[in-house]
Amino acid sequence: MENRKRFGIRDSKQGSKRKFHKPAPTQNPDDFVFGVQSVIELLRSEKEVEKVMVQKDFSHEEVEKLARQRGVIVQFVPTEKLNRITGKNHQGVIAFVSAIHYADLSNVVQEAFEKGKTPIVLILDRITDVRNFGAIARTAEASGADAIVIPKRGAAQVNSDAMKTSSGALSYIPVCKENDLTKTVEYLQNSGFKVIGCTEKTSDIYSSHDLSGPIAIVMGSEEDGISDSLIRKCDVLGKIPMLGKIGSLNVSVAAGIMLFEVVRQGVSVD
Repeated sequence: MENRKRFGIRDSKQGSKRKFHKPAPTQNPDDFVFGVQSVIELLRSEKEVEKVMVQKDFSHEEVEKLARQRGVIVQFVPTEKLNRITGKNHQGVIAFVSAIHYADLSNVVQEAFEKGKTPIVLILDRITDVRNFGAIARTAEASGADAIVIPKRGAAQVNSDAMKTSSGALSYIPVCKENDLTKTVEYLQNSGFKVIGCTEKTSDIYSSHDLSGPIAIVMGSEEDGISDSLIRKCDVLGKIPMLGKIGSLNVSVAAGIMLFEVVRQGVSVD
């Protein structure tokens, strides 16, 4: 009882309850802008905007109109979610700012071919963990990959955490955001790429395939791997053999294995 009094813990019989403090926001304030007018000005600027969150049951016509014009995703969320991001007066609107400028995939591919390179493209299907994304970007840049492709929806936010985890690699490797990854795969195949999906849903070992020539590697989400629609589009599938009791690798580790197998097989990344 003495210790309970010392630490300010009172007996429940006395009718008191412990007080729980609201956790501090985990978002870096440099990653987002809040307030109606601030978000409008952001959307009017040339800065890359990841997405806009709007409080449910609120109507911000100008914000929604500008977001649609720029192709920015608008999510309608409970006010509690906005309050967890910032404790300040957000007026029901928060916009997330990208740490990078997105590249056009066709320009990246064309430039690689014009330079006489054998291009490597890494396609990330719904990788949602920011630190995984940053670690993958670091490895992709180190392996000489020409671009990382992510979907417009369901991908990790490219923010300061991603930049930090990538050790600055995101300043060098182009990131391309695409509406439809299946169409992206088709475009790459039509451009002369072989597309390999890294998945356990095959009996083929990844290193058994010829990975010379232009290559696109597809890595799946942390939750359920590559989507079925993308698996069907891949030219070949390859699995990384697991010899221990753990059934899978972290996706950033798996991506590194795949990328450096391409390098090992002699792909030129001048």
